[in-house]
Amino acid sequence: MAYTETTTTGYGDRLTGAFKGMAAGFVMFIVGTILLFWNEGNFVKTKKSIEEAEKNVVRVADVSNVDPSLNGKLIHASAFADTEDVLTDTMFGISEKAIAISRNVEYYQYEEKSRSESKDKMGGGKETVTTYTYEKKWTSQPVKSSDFRDPDYKASNFVLTEVQAKTEHAKNVSFGGYKLPAFIISSISGNIPAEVKLSPDKVRQLETTIAQKRRELGLRADSAKMVHVSSNVVYFGKSTSSPDIGDVRVTLSKTLPADISIIAKVIGSTFEQYIASNGKSFSMVAMGTVSAENMFADAYSSNSMLTWILRLVGVLLVIFGLKLMFGILPALFKVIPILGSIVGVGVGLVCGIVGLVWSLVIIAIAWLFYRPLIGIALLAAAVGGIWFLKNRAKNKSEAKAA
Repeated sequence: MAYTETTTTGYGDRLTGAFKGMAAGFVMFIVGTILLFWNEGNFVKTKKSIEEAEKNVVRVADVSNVDPSLNGKLIHASAFADTEDVLTDTMFGISEKAIAISRNVEYYQYEEKSRSESKDKMGGGKETVTTYTYEKKWTSQPVKSSDFRDPDYKASNFVLTEVQAKTEHAKNVSFGGYKLPAFIISSISGNIPAEVKLSPDKVRQLETTIAQKRRELGLRADSAKMVHVSSNVVYFGKSTSSPDIGDVRVTLSKTLPADISIIAKVIGSTFEQYIASNGKSFSMVAMGTVSAENMFADAYSSNSMLTWILRLVGVLLVIFGLKLMFGILPALFKVIPILGSIVGVGVGLVCGIVGLVWSLVIIAIAWLFYRPLIGIALLAAAVGGIWFLKNRAKNKSEAKAA
């Protein structure tokens, strides 16, 4: 059942909040501006480092033996990443010859969600109705329920046991005649289930620990089995098919030796990241036998995608920063709700346009600095936006005069 709270904010408090929002908005605006400029430079530097790497890479067909002539060179090669290291997880009886073993831990908990609806009142006040709902779900961490708003759910969460999630990697992984460094080993993927093998004594020990935890939590004694093992999953709770608050689910996986393709700089009998002339580092790992051409294509694509994501983030920071900076204007007119709403829409529209134009100007300046020809085109688009705003304001003034 939903739980609601109603709060009333006075006109003075709203103005105070708006003034505080101006400071937060200024910070957002500055951060967004810096991000936009840095992002364009980072895109160009990363692209140049990829181009440099693509130009200098040596395609090596056979790495079964260390080749001294390759020392210091950037190479592309495909081979079997193998290891003799035996990784263990003593808690769950796992001992595997693998590149990595991982624990993924989930807790069945109540999670609080809220939804607020606000209504302006005559005189500048505001009434806010917040509705809280609670849902049982699997989470990666125990959820602190002492801060829940509904008294019926406050302090309702607990866990039968806490297990540390972790991933352990092999220290010695060969790549033909070479040894892979940690940064490449950690990039090897392809998790598959790691079968749990718990002895009867270990199961009894875990059952005793869970029973003790239940007593500490004040839960009634129960003879039901509380530790369930199925393939690569260890479940702490009464029923795997009907989870209850406090249940814990641990999933074990492993990464086995596999064919991989790499682009990295040879240093003796191992590898390190390639440092381009502009200082940017570059290396790549792909699962399977993948050509250098396809790996570089993926690198270009990833760089472009990240750049567009950060552009969007930067533009939104600028726009919402401006809205907070000028949020005092609609707040002043909230004495008459409908008037405040009209001013708010206007401020939002202007901030949206100005923020977009400002973002284009910053991106254009960045491109003028890093890529002059493209920067000029972007600057022209920004100037066009400024002209549009100025012309729009002039038309409005002429319409009012008429």
